Amino acid sequence: MDTEEPKVYVAVGNDLQDGYRTLDWTLRKWKAQSISIVILHVTYNISIKDFVYTPFGKLPATSLSDEKLEILKKYEQGKTDNLLSKYMGFCGKVKAEILKVEKSDEPVHKLILDLVSRLTITKLVMGLSFMKPSAGKSRTAVSGSYFFHHHMPDYCELFIICGGKLVSLKGENDEGIMEDDQGVKFAKMRERVNFGNLWTKMFSGNGRNPNRLSICSRGPDADSPYSHSTWENCVQEIEIYFQHLSSLNLDEASNSEDGDEILQTLAIEPNAAEQIDSKMSVAERTEFMKSKINEAREMIRLKKKETKDDAERCAKAKWAICLCNSRADQLESLTKEDVASRMEIQRDLDSLKEQSCEVIRDVEESKNRLSSLIELQSELSNKLQLSTMAKGHAEAQLEKAVIARAEMVKDIEELRRQRDVLHRRIEFCKEKDAIGMVIRSSELSCAFREYAAEDIRLATEDFSERFRLKCAGDWTNVYRGRLNHASVAIKMLNNGLSEEDFQAKVSFLTDVRHPHLVAVIGCCSELKCIVFEYMPNGNLRDKLFTSQRNYKNCSRARALRWPDRIRIAHEVCLGLSFLHSTEPRPIVHGSLTPSSILLDRNLVAKISGLGLNTCDQLNVRSDIRAFGTLLLHLLTGRNWAGLVEEAMALDQTTLMQVLDGNAGIWPLELADELAGIALKCSSADQDANRDLRIAGVMKELDEVRKKADGLADKRESEVVTDKCANKEDSNDVPSVFICPIFQEVMKNPHVAADGFSYELEAMEEWLGMGHDTSPMTNLRLKHKYLTPNHTLRSLIQEWHNKQSSVHS
Repeated sequence: MDTEEPKVYVAVGNDLQDGYRTLDWTLRKWKAQSISIVILHVTYNISIKDFVYTPFGKLPATSLSDEKLEILKKYEQGKTDNLLSKYMGFCGKVKAEILKVEKSDEPVHKLILDLVSRLTITKLVMGLSFMKPSAGKSRTAVSGSYFFHHHMPDYCELFIICGGKLVSLKGENDEGIMEDDQGVKFAKMRERVNFGNLWTKMFSGNGRNPNRLSICSRGPDADSPYSHSTWENCVQEIEIYFQHLSSLNLDEASNSEDGDEILQTLAIEPNAAEQIDSKMSVAERTEFMKSKINEAREMIRLKKKETKDDAERCAKAKWAICLCNSRADQLESLTKEDVASRMEIQRDLDSLKEQSCEVIRDVEESKNRLSSLIELQSELSNKLQLSTMAKGHAEAQLEKAVIARAEMVKDIEELRRQRDVLHRRIEFCKEKDAIGMVIRSSELSCAFREYAAEDIRLATEDFSERFRLKCAGDWTNVYRGRLNHASVAIKMLNNGLSEEDFQAKVSFLTDVRHPHLVAVIGCCSELKCIVFEYMPNGNLRDKLFTSQRNYKNCSRARALRWPDRIRIAHEVCLGLSFLHSTEPRPIVHGSLTPSSILLDRNLVAKISGLGLNTCDQLNVRSDIRAFGTLLLHLLTGRNWAGLVEEAMALDQTTLMQVLDGNAGIWPLELADELAGIALKCSSADQDANRDLRIAGVMKELDEVRKKADGLADKRESEVVTDKCANKEDSNDVPSVFICPIFQEVMKNPHVAADGFSYELEAMEEWLGMGHDTSPMTNLRLKHKYLTPNHTLRSLIQEWHNKQSSVHS
């Protein structure tokens, strides 16, 4: 822990140069030590008892007003602070602080002694000028220094500095001698002289017994009556003058300097009592004393005169002060009036300045508005010219657009005529194809045919991968082929199957025929394959799930709408009801899934996969539960493990929140009924005591389909009405611009081998699903190459631009 630096207290007065010398001596004295200097200074607060210095001389503080006295106090305080700041700056890097001692009624030397005792000051450096204003009524700076020298505590080291030098104090009998550090005397202090002591010393033989004076001075006439009487008279006269001097009661405060001069004058000469020779007679002594008394009397007279003159000057000064105060009061009142009038004039001037500033601001604002109006006028003129030019340009473009529109109308009419011709041809081809299909179906349904292996290989181009429709493991492969100018599906069975089992399966499938079961056309015993009717739209699984995974950007029209889904559910239920109603025992499908539901060109549902699994031990409840799962797939459009378990955990209200949005806006009532049937069928095998038959499910689905057909017809009529209205508003969108598959305006039209234009994405999807026939004519395409139709694309782009300009 660091020890505290010793403090050295330095008492300085108002003499700046003497203070600098005192501080310089202190810094040199302790320059080898780390000290902290405390600058000690006595401050004097002016009170009503004090005198102040004015241009008229030294006057009582009561002769000044409180305001002037306060100004004088602030002036003195500022002068003191400036002095102390200079002292602080002189200390430089040495740590220094200021301690102010306020002067009170007690003498300063007593205040300093009390401060030394209270703060336990061990080192005190005092400049001699510090004691000049604080020596009291009877002590000078030298006598004050001796007072500190005699009364300072032993633990405090006192250093008195005069002119930047250390002085020492020595006492010899009744006098004090002040020497510097080289032993040179420069001051001497005697005990203060008064006339009583002077008299006693003069006549007591320098302090000896007064009786010895008569003994030493006795001569031949010492005992004469005359001498005794003369001595008594002298003593009486001296006593009278001594009493007269004592009665003067001079003010030592106002004449302290004069008294000091008198005493110093007396002290300069040798002691009057010492000058009296012990051998002098009484008469000589008396004469000597009379001369001294006369000198003192003359000096007293002079002092009285000076005192009287001072009193007269003081009276004149007081009169002058009163006169000046009255004059000052008059000047102060005049000054206040002048200041008030000046303030009033200044306020008027400020008001006029504000008004002039407002006028100037108004003028500037008017100028700005005028310039803004001029700029606005110029800008409007430019805009008017530009508008006129734009109007002329627009009129010219409008004329060109009218001419182009007239030509486009002619082209559109020609295209419509060509479209109508194509539609008639297409209708004719469809009717012809339908008639041929009916004839072939009737022939196939009436007669089952055994095909040779060569026919099967020719139909599939020797089982080309290009004709493969489905690969379902090692034992089942499905190929597309053409037999008797009709598309067929050829399913290859496991070569390990015996001939007897193969014939049994073929016989079983041949005997079971229904509109919603995939019909068997024939078989090939050599290759162990069965020929089925071809379903152009693939299976239900691809329609529900594959399009969502692989064709998320396709139009919503490609997805199965909710009326088609309800119809497909009804048709599957019809086929399943037929199987369960056979005699002598019901036929169980065993693996009813969306993959086993095939769709023809008109999206008619037919059940496939019948009789290809061993299902003797299966119960009809498994088919009903599978049908419930199928209904959930149709409702939600989802395919994930645990669908049934999750649906069973949900109520019908929650299930309505997961309906497939691709199906359109489901009628909530129908969706709720369908969800109820799905949940009922899904829980068929959980309650063994419950008698749930497919016939009951069929009745409920009949009601749902009737409602769905009614709502579908109603909405279709509304849609047709809206399309007619929109057709008028949309300036009759040319039908040649609409894709036959997406039923939307094409963005990138391409021409296929059938001569029709399709959206590139739609046709690629059609061909990717294994189709090799035209979506419009259902005829086999000569090739699968697609050619960009730039002319149609330009027409569509121009039509879009025209629509944008019309709407804007």
